[in-house]
Amino acid sequence: MTNPTAPLPIIAGTPETAPAGLAGRRTAGMAMAVASALAFSSSGPLVKPLLENGWSLGAALFVRIGVAALVLSPFLIRAIARERHFLRRHALALLAFGAMPVVGCQLFYFSAMQRMPVAVALLIQYLAPVLLVIWVWLTTRRRPSRTVIAGSVVAMAGLVLVVDIAGARFDFWGTLLALGAALCTCVYFVMAERTGDTLPPLVLAAGGMVVASAIIGTLLITGFLPFATSGVLADVVGMQLQPLVVLLWVGAATGTAYALGVSAVPRTGSRLASFIGLSEVLFALGFAWLLLAEAPAPVQFVGGALILVGVVLVRLDADREPEKVSPRAPQRAAA
Repeated sequence: MTNPTAPLPIIAGTPETAPAGLAGRRTAGMAMAVASALAFSSSGPLVKPLLENGWSLGAALFVRIGVAALVLSPFLIRAIARERHFLRRHALALLAFGAMPVVGCQLFYFSAMQRMPVAVALLIQYLAPVLLVIWVWLTTRRRPSRTVIAGSVVAMAGLVLVVDIAGARFDFWGTLLALGAALCTCVYFVMAERTGDTLPPLVLAAGGMVVASAIIGTLLITGFLPFATSGVLADVVGMQLQPLVVLLWVGAATGTAYALGVSAVPRTGSRLASFIGLSEVLFALGFAWLLLAEAPAPVQFVGGALILVGVVLVRLDADREPEKVSPRAPQRAAA
Protein backbone atom coordinates (compact mmCIF):
# COMPACT_ATOMS: atom_id res chain seq x y z
CA MET A 1 0.00 0.00 0.00
CA THR A 2 1.21 3.51 -0.74
CA ASN A 3 2.50 5.19 2.38
CA PRO A 4 -0.31 7.61 3.35
CA THR A 5 2.13 9.97 5.03
CA ALA A 6 4.57 10.17 2.12
CA PRO A 7 5.18 13.76 0.96
CA LEU A 8 4.02 14.90 -2.43
CA PRO A 9 6.76 15.49 -5.01
CA ILE A 10 8.21 18.99 -4.91
CA ILE A 11 8.20 20.84 -8.20
CA ALA A 12 10.23 23.81 -9.27
CA GLY A 13 10.17 26.60 -6.72
CA THR A 14 11.77 27.81 -3.53
CA PRO A 15 11.96 25.69 -0.37
CA GLU A 16 9.22 27.87 1.10
CA THR A 17 6.64 27.62 -1.68
CA ALA A 18 6.55 23.83 -1.97
CA PRO A 19 5.77 23.11 1.70
CA ALA A 20 3.23 25.96 1.65
CA GLY A 21 1.52 24.37 -1.33
CA LEU A 22 1.49 20.99 0.39
CA ALA A 23 0.05 22.53 3.55
CA GLY A 24 -2.67 24.31 1.58
CA ARG A 25 -3.57 21.10 -0.25
CA ARG A 26 -3.76 19.21 3.02
CA THR A 27 -5.88 21.91 4.66
CA ALA A 28 -8.34 21.82 1.75
CA GLY A 29 -8.45 18.03 2.03
CA MET A 30 -9.20 18.25 5.75
CA ALA A 31 -12.08 20.63 5.10
CA MET A 32 -13.47 18.19 2.51
CA ALA A 33 -13.08 15.27 4.92
CA VAL A 34 -14.96 17.10 7.67
CA ALA A 35 -17.74 18.07 5.25
CA SER A 36 -17.91 14.45 4.07
CA ALA A 37 -18.27 13.19 7.65
CA LEU A 38 -21.00 15.77 8.25
CA ALA A 39 -22.92 14.61 5.18
CA PHE A 40 -22.51 10.91 6.06
CA SER A 41 -23.68 11.46 9.64
CA SER A 42 -27.05 12.90 8.64
CA SER A 43 -28.20 9.63 7.07
CA GLY A 44 -28.68 7.50 10.18
CA PRO A 45 -31.04 9.79 12.14
CA LEU A 46 -33.11 10.42 8.99
CA VAL A 47 -33.36 6.77 7.89
CA LYS A 48 -34.10 5.44 11.39
CA PRO A 49 -37.77 6.63 11.42
CA LEU A 50 -38.35 4.90 8.08
CA LEU A 51 -36.93 1.58 9.30
CA GLU A 52 -39.15 1.86 12.38
CA ASN A 53 -42.23 2.49 10.23
CA GLY A 54 -42.11 -0.47 7.85
CA TRP A 55 -39.29 0.17 5.39
CA SER A 56 -36.88 -2.72 4.98
CA LEU A 57 -33.15 -2.02 5.08
CA GLY A 58 -32.72 -3.25 1.48
CA ALA A 59 -35.41 -0.95 0.13
CA ALA A 60 -34.02 2.06 1.98
CA LEU A 61 -30.46 1.32 0.82
CA PHE A 62 -31.55 0.85 -2.79
CA VAL A 63 -33.25 4.26 -2.94
CA ARG A 64 -30.44 5.93 -1.01
CA ILE A 65 -27.61 4.54 -3.16
CA GLY A 66 -29.64 4.86 -6.36
CA VAL A 67 -30.19 8.58 -5.78
CA ALA A 68 -26.48 8.99 -4.96
CA ALA A 69 -25.62 7.22 -8.23
CA LEU A 70 -27.85 9.64 -10.17
CA VAL A 71 -26.21 12.62 -8.47
CA LEU A 72 -22.69 11.46 -9.37
CA SER A 73 -23.39 9.76 -12.72
CA PRO A 74 -22.45 12.82 -14.87
CA PHE A 75 -18.81 12.38 -13.81
CA LEU A 76 -18.82 8.74 -14.93
CA ILE A 77 -20.62 9.51 -18.21
CA ARG A 78 -18.11 12.24 -19.06
CA ALA A 79 -15.16 9.94 -18.30
CA ILE A 80 -16.58 7.20 -20.54
CA ALA A 81 -17.21 9.72 -23.34
CA ARG A 82 -13.66 11.08 -23.14
CA GLU A 83 -11.89 7.70 -23.08
CA ARG A 84 -13.08 4.92 -25.33
CA HIS A 85 -11.72 2.04 -23.26
CA PHE A 86 -12.35 3.59 -19.85
CA LEU A 87 -14.61 0.84 -18.54
CA ARG A 88 -12.27 -1.88 -19.78
CA ARG A 89 -9.33 -0.30 -17.97
CA HIS A 90 -11.07 0.51 -14.69
CA ALA A 91 -13.92 -2.00 -14.43
CA LEU A 92 -12.19 -3.96 -11.65
CA ALA A 93 -11.60 -0.84 -9.54
CA LEU A 94 -15.20 0.33 -9.95
CA LEU A 95 -16.54 -3.13 -9.09
CA ALA A 96 -14.31 -3.36 -6.01
CA PHE A 97 -15.28 0.11 -4.78
CA GLY A 98 -18.99 -0.52 -5.24
CA ALA A 99 -18.86 -3.99 -3.66
CA MET A 100 -16.71 -3.24 -0.60
CA PRO A 101 -16.65 0.40 0.58
CA VAL A 102 -20.28 1.00 -0.46
CA VAL A 103 -22.33 -2.23 -0.24
CA GLY A 104 -20.05 -4.35 1.94
CA CYS A 105 -19.51 -1.72 4.60
CA GLN A 106 -23.23 -1.07 5.07
CA LEU A 107 -24.38 -4.69 4.94
CA PHE A 108 -21.66 -5.86 7.34
CA TYR A 109 -22.43 -3.04 9.77
CA PHE A 110 -26.22 -3.44 9.76
CA SER A 111 -25.89 -7.24 10.03
CA ALA A 112 -23.59 -6.82 13.03
CA MET A 113 -26.05 -4.35 14.53
CA GLN A 114 -28.74 -7.06 14.51
CA ARG A 115 -26.53 -9.34 16.64
CA MET A 116 -25.07 -6.85 19.12
CA PRO A 117 -25.74 -3.35 20.45
CA VAL A 118 -25.35 -0.55 17.93
CA ALA A 119 -22.64 1.07 20.06
CA VAL A 120 -20.45 -2.03 20.01
CA ALA A 121 -20.83 -2.53 16.25
CA LEU A 122 -20.01 1.13 15.68
CA LEU A 123 -16.94 0.96 17.92
CA ILE A 124 -15.54 -2.05 16.04
CA GLN A 125 -16.20 -0.50 12.63
CA TYR A 126 -14.37 2.67 13.62
CA LEU A 127 -11.24 0.72 14.45
CA ALA A 128 -10.44 1.35 10.77
CA PRO A 129 -7.95 4.20 11.45
CA VAL A 130 -5.95 2.00 13.82
CA LEU A 131 -6.05 -0.89 11.34
CA LEU A 132 -4.64 1.45 8.68
CA VAL A 133 -1.79 2.50 10.98
CA ILE A 134 -0.97 -1.16 11.67
CA TRP A 135 -1.21 -2.05 7.95
CA VAL A 136 1.24 0.70 6.95
CA TRP A 137 3.58 -0.37 9.76
CA LEU A 138 3.58 -4.00 8.56
CA THR A 139 3.84 -3.28 4.82
CA THR A 140 6.44 -0.50 4.97
CA ARG A 141 8.26 -1.68 8.12
CA ARG A 142 8.17 1.95 9.17
CA ARG A 143 7.17 2.29 12.81
CA PRO A 144 4.55 5.00 13.40
CA SER A 145 5.77 7.99 15.37
CA ARG A 146 4.97 8.43 19.03
CA THR A 147 2.63 11.25 18.07
CA VAL A 148 0.58 8.96 15.82
CA ILE A 149 0.49 6.22 18.45
CA ALA A 150 -0.61 8.71 21.09
CA GLY A 151 -3.24 10.14 18.74
CA SER A 152 -4.56 6.65 18.01
CA VAL A 153 -4.85 5.77 21.70
CA VAL A 154 -6.52 9.07 22.62
CA ALA A 155 -8.96 8.94 19.69
CA MET A 156 -9.98 5.34 20.43
CA ALA A 157 -10.47 6.16 24.12
CA GLY A 158 -12.70 9.03 23.07
CA LEU A 159 -14.63 6.76 20.72
CA VAL A 160 -15.29 4.29 23.56
CA LEU A 161 -16.77 7.12 25.64
CA VAL A 162 -18.83 8.51 22.76
CA VAL A 163 -20.49 5.22 21.80
CA ASP A 164 -21.02 4.37 25.51
CA ILE A 165 -20.60 0.58 25.57
CA ALA A 166 -21.09 0.24 29.35
CA GLY A 167 -22.77 -3.10 30.07
CA ALA A 168 -22.85 -4.02 26.38
CA ARG A 169 -22.61 -7.65 25.31
CA PHE A 170 -20.33 -9.03 22.60
CA ASP A 171 -21.31 -11.60 20.00
CA PHE A 172 -18.71 -13.66 18.13
CA TRP A 173 -20.36 -13.54 14.71
CA GLY A 174 -21.45 -9.96 15.25
CA THR A 175 -17.85 -9.03 16.03
CA LEU A 176 -16.64 -10.68 12.82
CA LEU A 177 -19.28 -8.84 10.80
CA ALA A 178 -18.33 -5.52 12.38
CA LEU A 179 -14.66 -6.22 11.62
CA GLY A 180 -15.74 -6.84 8.02
CA ALA A 181 -17.25 -3.35 8.01
CA ALA A 182 -13.99 -1.96 9.40
CA LEU A 183 -11.96 -3.67 6.67
CA CYS A 184 -14.31 -2.33 3.99
CA THR A 185 -13.81 1.13 5.48
CA CYS A 186 -10.04 0.66 5.18
CA VAL A 187 -10.47 -0.32 1.52
CA TYR A 188 -12.40 2.92 0.98
CA PHE A 189 -9.51 5.05 2.22
CA VAL A 190 -6.81 3.04 0.42
CA MET A 191 -8.63 3.07 -2.94
CA ALA A 192 -9.45 6.77 -2.66
CA GLU A 193 -5.79 7.54 -1.94
CA ARG A 194 -4.69 5.78 -5.14
CA THR A 195 -6.92 7.77 -7.47
CA GLY A 196 -5.29 10.11 -9.96
CA ASP A 197 -5.43 11.46 -13.49
CA THR A 198 -6.39 8.13 -15.08
CA LEU A 199 -9.14 7.42 -12.52
CA PRO A 200 -10.25 10.69 -10.87
CA PRO A 201 -11.79 10.46 -7.37
CA LEU A 202 -15.23 11.66 -8.46
CA VAL A 203 -15.36 9.10 -11.27
CA LEU A 204 -14.43 6.33 -8.81
CA ALA A 205 -17.24 7.44 -6.49
CA ALA A 206 -19.74 7.65 -9.36
CA GLY A 207 -18.84 4.24 -10.75
CA GLY A 208 -18.93 2.73 -7.29
CA MET A 209 -22.44 4.08 -6.68
CA VAL A 210 -23.70 2.65 -9.98
CA VAL A 211 -22.18 -0.77 -9.20
CA ALA A 212 -23.56 -0.68 -5.66
CA SER A 213 -27.06 0.12 -6.94
CA ALA A 214 -26.89 -2.88 -9.26
CA ILE A 215 -25.69 -5.15 -6.44
CA ILE A 216 -28.41 -4.03 -4.02
CA GLY A 217 -31.02 -4.36 -6.78
CA THR A 218 -29.87 -7.92 -7.52
CA LEU A 219 -29.98 -8.86 -3.83
CA LEU A 220 -33.54 -7.52 -3.62
CA ILE A 221 -34.72 -9.30 -6.79
CA THR A 222 -33.25 -12.63 -5.69
CA GLY A 223 -34.85 -12.29 -2.26
CA PHE A 224 -31.53 -12.25 -0.41
CA LEU A 225 -32.60 -8.90 1.01
CA PRO A 226 -36.28 -8.36 1.87
CA PHE A 227 -38.07 -5.54 0.09
CA ALA A 228 -40.75 -3.63 1.99
CA THR A 229 -41.94 -0.04 1.88
CA SER A 230 -44.47 1.96 3.82
CA GLY A 231 -46.45 5.11 3.23
CA VAL A 232 -46.33 6.08 6.91
CA LEU A 233 -44.98 9.61 7.29
CA ALA A 234 -41.61 10.02 8.99
CA ASP A 235 -41.43 12.26 12.04
CA VAL A 236 -38.38 14.52 11.63
CA VAL A 237 -38.02 17.49 13.98
CA GLY A 238 -41.74 17.42 14.57
CA MET A 239 -42.50 17.51 10.86
CA GLN A 240 -44.35 14.72 9.07
CA LEU A 241 -42.43 14.02 5.86
CA GLN A 242 -43.08 11.64 2.98
CA PRO A 243 -40.62 8.71 3.07
CA LEU A 244 -39.41 9.35 -0.48
CA VAL A 245 -38.67 12.99 0.36
CA VAL A 246 -36.48 11.82 3.24
CA LEU A 247 -34.70 9.24 1.09
CA LEU A 248 -34.12 11.71 -1.74
CA TRP A 249 -32.43 14.03 0.73
CA VAL A 250 -30.42 11.16 2.22
CA GLY A 251 -29.39 9.97 -1.26
CA ALA A 252 -28.21 13.43 -2.27
CA ALA A 253 -26.29 13.74 1.02
CA THR A 254 -24.73 10.30 0.46
CA GLY A 255 -23.57 11.22 -3.04
CA THR A 256 -22.11 14.47 -1.73
CA ALA A 257 -20.41 12.63 1.16
CA TYR A 258 -18.68 10.10 -1.12
CA ALA A 259 -17.68 12.82 -3.59
CA LEU A 260 -16.08 14.95 -0.88
CA GLY A 261 -14.56 11.95 0.88
CA VAL A 262 -12.76 10.43 -2.09
CA SER A 263 -11.55 13.89 -3.14
CA ALA A 264 -10.17 14.56 0.35
CA VAL A 265 -8.10 11.39 0.79
CA PRO A 266 -5.52 12.07 -1.97
CA ARG A 267 -4.92 15.50 -0.40
CA THR A 268 -4.53 14.35 3.20
CA GLY A 269 -3.42 10.74 2.94
CA SER A 270 -5.50 7.78 4.03
CA ARG A 271 -4.31 7.85 7.65
CA LEU A 272 -5.22 11.44 8.46
CA ALA A 273 -8.48 11.18 6.50
CA SER A 274 -9.49 8.06 8.43
CA PHE A 275 -8.99 9.81 11.76
CA ILE A 276 -10.94 12.85 10.60
CA GLY A 277 -13.67 10.39 9.61
CA LEU A 278 -14.18 9.69 13.33
CA SER A 279 -15.90 13.08 13.50
CA GLU A 280 -18.83 11.37 11.76
CA VAL A 281 -19.70 9.85 15.14
CA LEU A 282 -19.78 13.29 16.72
CA PHE A 283 -21.91 14.76 13.95
CA ALA A 284 -24.26 11.76 14.19
CA LEU A 285 -24.77 12.50 17.89
CA GLY A 286 -25.56 16.10 17.03
CA PHE A 287 -28.07 15.13 14.35
CA ALA A 288 -29.70 12.58 16.66
CA TRP A 289 -30.03 15.32 19.27
CA LEU A 290 -31.41 17.80 16.76
CA LEU A 291 -33.68 15.52 14.71
CA LEU A 292 -34.66 12.79 17.16
CA ALA A 293 -34.33 14.59 20.51
CA GLU A 294 -31.73 12.05 21.70
CA ALA A 295 -29.55 14.22 23.93
CA PRO A 296 -25.92 13.03 24.39
CA ALA A 297 -24.73 12.19 27.90
CA PRO A 298 -21.95 14.31 29.52
CA VAL A 299 -19.45 11.46 29.10
CA GLN A 300 -20.06 11.56 25.35
CA PHE A 301 -18.99 15.20 25.23
CA VAL A 302 -15.76 14.20 26.98
CA GLY A 303 -15.27 11.42 24.42
CA GLY A 304 -15.84 13.88 21.60
CA ALA A 305 -13.13 16.15 22.97
CA LEU A 306 -10.70 13.22 23.14
CA ILE A 307 -11.43 12.27 19.53
CA LEU A 308 -10.63 15.83 18.45
CA VAL A 309 -7.37 15.75 20.44
CA GLY A 310 -6.43 12.48 18.73
CA VAL A 311 -7.09 13.97 15.29
CA VAL A 312 -4.97 17.01 16.16
CA LEU A 313 -2.06 14.78 17.18
CA VAL A 314 -2.20 12.86 13.90
CA ARG A 315 -2.39 16.17 12.03
CA LEU A 316 0.70 17.46 13.88
CA ASP A 317 2.62 14.40 12.71
CA ALA A 318 1.51 15.02 9.12
CA ASP A 319 2.66 18.63 9.35
CA ARG A 320 6.24 17.50 9.93
CA GLU A 321 6.50 15.98 6.44
CA PRO A 322 7.32 19.21 4.54
CA GLU A 323 10.22 19.88 6.89
CA LYS A 324 11.82 16.58 5.88
CA VAL A 325 11.81 17.38 2.17
CA SER A 326 12.28 21.13 1.99
CA PRO A 327 16.12 21.03 2.18
CA ARG A 328 16.16 19.03 -1.09
CA ALA A 329 13.88 21.42 -2.96
CA PRO A 330 16.64 23.46 -4.66
CA GLN A 331 18.19 20.29 -6.11
CA ARG A 332 14.90 19.17 -7.65
CA ALA A 333 14.18 22.64 -8.91
CA ALA A 334 17.53 22.83 -10.62
CA ALA A 335 16.93 19.49 -12.29
